[in-house]
Amino acid sequence: MGGRISGFKELNVYQNAMDAAMMIFDLSRDFPMYERFNLTHQVLRSSRSVCANITEGWRRRRYRAAFIAKLNDAETEASETICWLDFCLRCDYLDQATVVSLEKRYDHIIAQLNRMISEPQNWIR
Repeated sequence: MGGRISGFKELNVYQNAMDAAMMIFDLSRDFPMYERFNLTHQVLRSSRSVCANITEGWRRRRYRAAFIAKLNDAETEASETICWLDFCLRCDYLDQATVVSLEKRYDHIIAQLNRMISEPQNWIR
């Protein structure tokens, strides 16, 4: 519940999103240099944006609509990350097992966000 958490870094969803984003960062180091400003940039941006939107939502939780909007943005960025991971697979930058594992992580993050969105009263103050 939101009442027992004093900061966004304590949120399981934030921790999961940060871990997934850092995994993508580590994996992206092996992507071709010519992808640095294309696919690499996109997948890094969207994965990091999940964390940033959770953080912004936490700070805006005194306003129900703003809180939900930021969590919706985080969910959208998580979905976008899944799309970019599919491109990474199809371009042979990541293998099937790695992409499936990351997609499962993002599906879990999306489920966590959806629970928060559907029960904002547990989080807003």
